[in-house]
Amino acid sequence: MTTVDLADPPVTNPFTGTTDLPRAAEGWTQLVTPDGRLHPDVDVDRDALGRLTRDLYRGMRLARRLDDEAFALQRQGELGLWLQCRGQEAAQVGSVAAVRADDYVFPSYREHAAALWRGIGPADLLRQWRGVAHSGWDPEPYSFHIYTLVLAAQLLHATGYALGVQRDGSDTVVVTYFGDGAASEGDASEAMNIAAVNAAPMVFFCQNNQWAISTPTASQTRTPIHRRGAGFGLRSEWVDGNDVLAVYAVTSAVTEHARAGAGPAIVEATTYRMGGHSTSDDPTRYRTDDELEAWRARDPLARVEALMRAEGWSDETFLGQIQAEADELADRTRRECLALTAPDLADAFATVLSDVPQLLREERDAFVAYRGSFLD
Repeated sequence: MTTVDLADPPVTNPFTGTTDLPRAAEGWTQLVTPDGRLHPDVDVDRDALGRLTRDLYRGMRLARRLDDEAFALQRQGELGLWLQCRGQEAAQVGSVAAVRADDYVFPSYREHAAALWRGIGPADLLRQWRGVAHSGWDPEPYSFHIYTLVLAAQLLHATGYALGVQRDGSDTVVVTYFGDGAASEGDASEAMNIAAVNAAPMVFFCQNNQWAISTPTASQTRTPIHRRGAGFGLRSEWVDGNDVLAVYAVTSAVTEHARAGAGPAIVEATTYRMGGHSTSDDPTRYRTDDELEAWRARDPLARVEALMRAEGWSDETFLGQIQAEADELADRTRRECLALTAPDLADAFATVLSDVPQLLREERDAFVAYRGSFLD
């Protein structure tokens, strides 16, 4: 039996000190081409890079397996809703692995790969979507806030938290995830402006997955999102969001920029949402099969697999171990999901006030008596 534990994995950073990273023809930072070739200008320790690549691949592979299992559980009626991260694993794992374990993360609602990397388990990831709790976990042990379903609200929460740690004299950096759709919200503009004016130690990480539900990015903005951040005074970076090494390198650089007191940064990671917005969405109604196939050719996991084969960083033993871990994680995800039961409604009366007054006790007793008057 294998053990799935991604908390604080042994990742080394071969990009320390690197400031000039290769760019693709599109203009974004890219270290690995879609067919798995490492850019010839990447001049770092290859052994360290190989170890890092294997660690990142493991995180991405496990995240996809959990995501697939959760999708199946929703289709079987065990979850009320699920929002897949398929296709966005490189953007999430590459970024969260690049920051310190005590750097505080504010996610939106699709950051399952990032959450898994921080050590949050299947039960905690699923309980909100099973409808048995309002949120899934205690954020403090993981330095990873609970999911925020209100679009872009987490950007303001993150900015406030960053201003707090700044005033505490801490060198913690705050990272907040959001999508292209959330970038169109007023909260996003307010957060970036406040962060820039106060030189908050923050990284705004935008996963531009091309679709805000059924609205394409081109219908939301005529200016690339990372350029909009520059307009507020943020350091601005654009990265191939399906290239996990490029994401890792760029996030490393901007995080240390913020940690040094140089102010906040924004990273736009261009990626693709392979599934629907959620399990209640039918993406075939608004996007074409040709578009989907074009992005499948840029699959972030396939890219890493091709790179590892070309560089001799993987073998059948390594891939077999990852497959065994993924299978165990899928089994654990299903077991833990089915074990999640709805709380007793009577317990809600004890969580309204810290000191339960007599009136609430009487209301609880009346509710229990009323419920008990029904036949089973």
